[in-house]
Amino acid sequence: MEMKDLALPSLNRFASDYLQNRLEAEDYFHYDLSKPDIYRDRYDELMNRAFSRRELSDYIQRYMSRFSSSEAVKGNIERLRRDDSVVVIGGQQAGLLTGPLYTIHKVISIVKLAKEQEKELGRPVIPVFWIAGEDHDLAEVNHVYVMKNGKPHKKTYPSYQPYKTMVSDVELESDKAEKWFKEIIETYGETAFTNKLLINMKETIRESKTFVDFFARLIHEWFHEYGLLLVDAADPDLRQIEKGHFVSMIKKSERIAEVVEDQQSFMHAKGYPKMIEMDKQAANLFYYDPEKKDRCLLERVEGGFSGKNTEASFSEAELLMIANNHPERLSNNVITRPLMQEMLFPVLAFISGPGEIAYWAELKRAFELFSMKMPPIIPRLNITIVERGVQADLEEMELTLDTVLTEGTVNAVNWYLEAVEDETTADLFENLKSQLEENHKKLSDHAVSLDKGLEPMLNKNIEFIQRQLDFIYGRIGDRTKERHSVTLKKYERIAHSLYPLESPQERIWNAFYYLNQYGPEFIRDIMKLDYQFNNQHKLIFI
Repeated sequence: MEMKDLALPSLNRFASDYLQNRLEAEDYFHYDLSKPDIYRDRYDELMNRAFSRRELSDYIQRYMSRFSSSEAVKGNIERLRRDDSVVVIGGQQAGLLTGPLYTIHKVISIVKLAKEQEKELGRPVIPVFWIAGEDHDLAEVNHVYVMKNGKPHKKTYPSYQPYKTMVSDVELESDKAEKWFKEIIETYGETAFTNKLLINMKETIRESKTFVDFFARLIHEWFHEYGLLLVDAADPDLRQIEKGHFVSMIKKSERIAEVVEDQQSFMHAKGYPKMIEMDKQAANLFYYDPEKKDRCLLERVEGGFSGKNTEASFSEAELLMIANNHPERLSNNVITRPLMQEMLFPVLAFISGPGEIAYWAELKRAFELFSMKMPPIIPRLNITIVERGVQADLEEMELTLDTVLTEGTVNAVNWYLEAVEDETTADLFENLKSQLEENHKKLSDHAVSLDKGLEPMLNKNIEFIQRQLDFIYGRIGDRTKERHSVTLKKYERIAHSLYPLESPQERIWNAFYYLNQYGPEFIRDIMKLDYQFNNQHKLIFI
């Protein structure tokens, strides 16, 4: 296994400007990545703030006691109790089978940066993963992609939720999940590791009660030896620690919306599109009905707060009472979740995806509203896994990785087909089509001069003839593709592996393909590599 760096442009313009130091950083963030000692400055700032370390450590200890014992995890829970400890944190929705690869890349980034900065600062720096269990968008987490009929295909777990149920409350049915997982593994093909993988996953599925439970067990299994701590944002025990922060957010809900809108207007004037859609009356909190298991976004109305579709209605006093007595019924949205994270944890750095960089910039004034600084926003590692067979295809097709990772193989395939196309056939087709259109027009013009009512029929007639000619030419082209199918298959393999569905590999493929192909040590092997946070794309050759 070998890793190389590759310079690739960011797909997000704001993220690209941020990474290339083209921003006046202080307008958007509290820390400028281009300046030295940002982590030392951030650490000093955190040491002047108070956190509920004991309560937070106790919660994490209880939450993680359901998983297999890990000395590294136990040690980090104890170190989190220390007044001089800080965390590197990041989060994601609880995708089935951990979702797309970028979730794994984010965890790797958290662990690696924590280790790097602990060495630099000489203080405990603890990796923490925030599972967005309160999220209710089931369609984002209920599937993985597999190959079917030669193309990437979405394989969805068969589950229906009539309400906006938090993913933490979505049950995982063992028999159904085992069948679904087995069907996925079958698409990967049987290897020396398949049977063991199926046995282990059967046990993990049987131990998992919900989607979040399933996700957390897998992440713990792969990363426990690095001391990674897990929190479920929807856990009622965590909500008990958060209740005072919910009270503050409720009381300042109007100002939160105002300052976010002000920052968005400022960024729009600088030429950046709005990332967070927010109504002026938004309370930026959700209410969760414990009986229906339905989540509704609250907005400010005269006299208090109401669900956007009037699902629930509260006076401010009633909502404050809920925050104090039943905080598990409240949850954060995209605006207040970063604030809650900052209130809970001594965050040395936040590991973000490209899109998160832009929307965090819209929250700068919201942090200031609570007398907090936004932590350094550190882009997660972007990784592409290059298999040996794919690398051989790239070399044979004379394709570069930077080309494939930015535009796929569509242009290369078109150029190849043009090169092997029979020029005589192409010329004959174009001449035939041109002559036919010319003669048909002469006939049509004459016929219409005799009877104008013939015009619609003649127009349809030429369209029909053109379609037939295109069909014939297409079939000739299909024969050409058949004759060159071996080469075209290589282009397809490259695209499907590295740029599937014209998207980065990390947004489509799942870790279990690689676990099935390369064995249970795959995650540990990629963790052994030396990652540098230099904003370069990481190519891992296996």
